[in-house]
Amino acid sequence: MNALVRYQLALLLRSQRWLPPLLLYAVLVAVGVQQGQPLLDSLGYAAAVLLPVTAWLVRICVTGEPEAARHCAAAAAGPGRTHLSSLLAALVAATVLGCAGTLVVTMISDPHTGDGRTAVPLPLAAAAGLLTALTCALFGTAVGALCNRPFLRSPGWAISAMLPTVLLVLVVGVSPANAAVRGLVTASHDGEVPVPWLPFTAAVLAAALAAGAACLLVPRRR
Repeated sequence: MNALVRYQLALLLRSQRWLPPLLLYAVLVAVGVQQGQPLLDSLGYAAAVLLPVTAWLVRICVTGEPEAARHCAAAAAGPGRTHLSSLLAALVAATVLGCAGTLVVTMISDPHTGDGRTAVPLPLAAAAGLLTALTCALFGTAVGALCNRPFLRSPGWAISAMLPTVLLVLVVGVSPANAAVRGLVTASHDGEVPVPWLPFTAAVLAAALAAGAACLLVPRRR
């Protein structure tokens, strides 16, 4: 599996299709996070914008391989394993973005609450921000897995389904991704930094279920 993931990452890098989502993430973070802003608010924002970027990366990875190459890889390693490697490659790329974004935001933001009265413990805030970013990356992977091939082959249907699903995952109160981001924003008012272990666990399960369903369906939709 490691070799397949490295192969998918190499395809992603060589195609340069990673550049638009990278630029989108960089622009959104640059616009939404200013130097000296409250740390927890900024970490929550940076994590939230990672979710749609991850879903976009998943679409790039599951559709970027030429048809002949996809058939060769599927014949050698199995269609399910090949599809899983593309999902993992997107998650790896999103994780790198999330780590970089969390580091930059932590360095330039003010480690205090929104009113500036209470200091925020920097290591704990950075850990909570990173875990929230990973939660959003995992949910973005789940959304991308369910809104692209093998479930939806048409680009129009896939994109039309992916955009509202990303929005729902971010704004619906029962969503673990929303809960993780909301926890950071709320903590910016009271200074009590939550570590979103429960939303992260839910995100791992959601990503695993979505990826598993996609990989099981791939051989039937070839």
